[in-house]
Amino acid sequence: MKEPIEFEDRSVLLGQYIIEHKATVRACAKQFGISKSTVHKDVSERLKKVNPHLYGQVKQILDINKQERHIRGGMATREKYRHCQG
Repeated sequence: MKEPIEFEDRSVLLGQYIIEHKATVRACAKQFGISKSTVHKDVSERLKKVNPHLYGQVKQILDINKQERHIRGGMATREKYRHCQG
């Protein structure tokens, strides 16, 4: 039987994944099969207490992703309508 991952361990694991892949919260959630809310809570609240240094690195990546999300959204919409017209 598979043992459950502790919250602290999971937050570190998620943080490392985000750093290694420069992943978004959504991509990380999909990879680990958990909700975006869970990823966000783990890396923004729990990780800060467990590993402040890793939290700082993750926060930098998430801040960049937040700044770029409107661009990604516009690109996704453009692709969607490009396929509809085709």
